[in-house]
Amino acid sequence: MKLMIIGCTGSLPGPTSPASSYLVQTRDQSGRLWSIAMDMGSGAFGVLQSVLPPEALDFVGLSHLHPDHCADLTGLAVYAKYRPGAAMSSLPVYGPADTPHHLAELQYSHDPNADGGDFNYGSWSEEVGISVGPFVITPFKVAHPVEAWGFRVEGPSDIIPGKRVTLSYSGDTDTCEGLTGLAAGADLLLIEAAFEELRDVARGVHLTGRRAGQVARAARARQIVLTHLPPWNDPAITLEAASAAYPGPIYLARHRASYVI
Repeated sequence: MKLMIIGCTGSLPGPTSPASSYLVQTRDQSGRLWSIAMDMGSGAFGVLQSVLPPEALDFVGLSHLHPDHCADLTGLAVYAKYRPGAAMSSLPVYGPADTPHHLAELQYSHDPNADGGDFNYGSWSEEVGISVGPFVITPFKVAHPVEAWGFRVEGPSDIIPGKRVTLSYSGDTDTCEGLTGLAAGADLLLIEAAFEELRDVARGVHLTGRRAGQVARAARARQIVLTHLPPWNDPAITLEAASAAYPGPIYLARHRASYVI
């Protein structure tokens, strides 16, 4: 399984990266490549097009409906509608229950009955897994001011033939029961750390580096990638705080970086 960082800046696109979006790929036993996108935040769709044809996507999962995680789904919808031969009406797009209406509003529709384009929409059910080729994607509800989900993605290892591995993605969250469940034993934990400990004291919104490290240690995650880092934060401070709480390998998410498990 391969994770590619399409965008990792928190709360808005930054000068060096789009907002949150992550491409996960693996091959099945026949050699067919499967591709899923986790979130499609501001600025992400342009980068995604340079990585693979959008028609090659097999699934899109939205953690929540803040613009830095879903705004560029509008670009995908325009592409699907107007690109000759795109034929993407069967593409599964999963998110909170009101995702189609929310996307329609982002596309400036004034029709209250409008949907968000010709996708195959679905909504998450807590801890009910969805099979996409060799992947199983299981959503966990997490702690954020709006309905928000993290994902546990299981699929074939790209390193050890025949082994199945787990990539866990926190979405936007503070510490909570759902985060504990999705992170447990993860081979790679992609975890947000948007807040700084001494400055951002609000709870129920985001993790700090220290809290992200504590979650990873308690979950016995094998390695972590810190993401959703706002451009005004010093990533070295976040990394230091996480390292003090978690003894395993830690990486700072970087635009277009890839991780293989």
